Amino acid sequence: MDNRQYVGIDIGGTKIEAVLVDGEGNVLNTGRIPARPGAQNVLEDVIAIARRMGGEPAAVGVGLPGQVDSVNGVVRDIVNLDIVELELGREAGEALGVPVQVENDVNAAALGAVALIDDEIGADDTVVFLNFGTGLAAGVVRDGRVERGHSGAYGEVGHIPVDPNKYLCNCGQRGCLETVTSGGSVAKLWPEGDPPLPDLIAKAKAGDEHALEVFGIVQHGLADTVQVVAQAYDPRLIVLGGGMAKTGRPLVDMIVEELERREATSHFLKSLHLPDRLRLAPVEQPIGAIGAALAAPRV
Repeated sequence: MDNRQYVGIDIGGTKIEAVLVDGEGNVLNTGRIPARPGAQNVLEDVIAIARRMGGEPAAVGVGLPGQVDSVNGVVRDIVNLDIVELELGREAGEALGVPVQVENDVNAAALGAVALIDDEIGADDTVVFLNFGTGLAAGVVRDGRVERGHSGAYGEVGHIPVDPNKYLCNCGQRGCLETVTSGGSVAKLWPEGDPPLPDLIAKAKAGDEHALEVFGIVQHGLADTVQVVAQAYDPRLIVLGGGMAKTGRPLVDMIVEELERREATSHFLKSLHLPDRLRLAPVEQPIGAIGAALAAPRV
């Protein structure tokens, strides 16, 4: 039994969330501060909020976007935070006097989501966490560990160019899944409502022609995304997270409707039972920070 404590920190473009957890992952304290751009500001804020959590943590885990070198604790090219390069693991570790592990934010959220729904997951199961946020990416947890791959692009399903609408993506390609399924893309396709997806669903159900057109585009892309990760990773569960997951059950229903439409003409797809594998992430909880705490070194 692990009797130590750990701090987990989730850094976003506008806020930084932190938790203090015990060795079993139970949350003992939480905190939140605004995010400030700039490498020095981010470093100072990580140190400050880690200390604010109190307790006597044995290690700290930090989840954040951009290019994350988890082995060396270096983060690069975080555009929203104006960071070119930061040796966050080493510098924060020296200041705090404990090991600091840096992790990709989606991977951290995947660990957090798995921990919060682990009553459904076996020891050898694979779980895919789909982060429908500003962009689209997947975190893959296998046997309780995050999969990282060779180059750091593992789980970058948002940049698979399969959408027939061929919208230009920020990565330079056309037709990426992210151009029709991320929170940012839905806001561009349907710049109404706050947030836009619930408004889009309501207007489509009411028979609005333009809403029905956009709804169809988004729905098709969401189902494509689920199929891609299901057939690439064959996970026990596919967890839907990110800002769009706050839509709740209507998001799941939207995906299931399209999957069942496809199943009607494909016995192969029907045999995969994809609707049964879908779960909503517990977005009311700080899953990114919890996952970051779980990623903290157990030394």
